[in-house]
Amino acid sequence: MNKDKLFDVIIIGGSYAGLSAALGLGRALRNVLVIDNGKPCNRQTPHSHNFLTQDGMIPSEINRLAKKDLEIYETVFFYNGFASHGNKTKKGFKITTKSGEIFNSKKLIVATGIKDIMSDIEGFKESWGISIIHCPYCHGYEVRNKATGILGNSDYGFDFSKLISNWTKDLTLYTNGKSELTQEQTEQLSLHQIPIIEKEIISFNQNNGHLNYIIFKDGTTIKIDALYARVPFVQNSDIPKILGCEIDKMGYITVDNFQKTTVPGIYACGDNVSLIRSVANAVGMGAKTAAMLNKELIDEEWL
Repeated sequence: MNKDKLFDVIIIGGSYAGLSAALGLGRALRNVLVIDNGKPCNRQTPHSHNFLTQDGMIPSEINRLAKKDLEIYETVFFYNGFASHGNKTKKGFKITTKSGEIFNSKKLIVATGIKDIMSDIEGFKESWGISIIHCPYCHGYEVRNKATGILGNSDYGFDFSKLISNWTKDLTLYTNGKSELTQEQTEQLSLHQIPIIEKEIISFNQNNGHLNYIIFKDGTTIKIDALYARVPFVQNSDIPKILGCEIDKMGYITVDNFQKTTVPGIYACGDNVSLIRSVANAVGMGAKTAAMLNKELIDEEWL
């Protein structure tokens, strides 16, 4: 690979959205460089679900097969490393890696995902993506009818309890402290036989990420098989912010219906732009981004 080459597109992030975009652009005969450090956010998750033809597949296997699909496209290149900085240039963009390598392109796709901020409760991090989960559409079927908890409070705790009651009736809301639910919400949960536990959680007893029981500050325990939780996050890459891309109030990169950011020439797709975190959604956005960006290149070439 010629490092002085001006690529049509650099894709930062080689997980599902990034590889899907690379496939579309490769098939459009575009010279593409995918920069990725091999650390997708779902790497601890044992199986991926709700994606046609790949239901129940190990995430790393989906990634391997995707890269195998891309091998036949001679204009798609890969660089194993971390993209640490970006600059706007007269011809497009300059991306610098952590090791000091520099690559240039006309356009940029940011498919870097997000970084979850783990709770400091003992056992939470080890269980994240395995038995402490975020999405019933990704994992709910596998823990259906099991002893399940919601870790949350206020509107989130109530709304998610309603949602998860579709998959199990053995459901408890853990507020990890005083409940902030309204009287009406509390009565609704009681009517549907969903208890509210307000005791403070000190740790999650788990074995290789599989929950056994919750240990409370008062020394009592409750057996549990699965727990739904929402964790805060940050963008996995500082490059969108460095280049001036707008970040919305929820922390996602702002994009329009064509996956364009607020900075001309920069597109974004995947978990860094969407509340819906799934492999299927990421792949779909990647394919859409490739088509929209290729159309932009064609329009520019015809000027």
